[in-house]
Amino acid sequence: MNKDTLIKYSPYLVFCVAILLQWRMFVTPEQMEIKHREILKDVSQTYTTKEQFNDVKLQLKDMQLKIDKIYEIITNK
Repeated sequence: MNKDTLIKYSPYLVFCVAILLQWRMFVTPEQMEIKHREILKDVSQTYTTKEQFNDVKLQLKDMQLKIDKIYEIITNK
C-alpha cells in the first residue's frame, strides 16, 4: 500500500473510526467493570445461589417428614 492510496482512503478511515467511537464500539476497562458490577447486582437480586436452594430444599424435606409423622399419629388413633 503506497502513500497515495493511503491519502486517498484516509477520509473513509477517519469516518469509520468516528462512527465506531460515536456508537461506543470501543470501551475502556473502567466502563466494562461498571457494567460487570451492574450485571452481578441484577443477577444476585434475581437468582438464588446453589447453597440457598439446597437449604430451602432441605427445609422442605424436613417439613414433609414432620407432616408425615403427624399424619401417622392422626391415622393411628
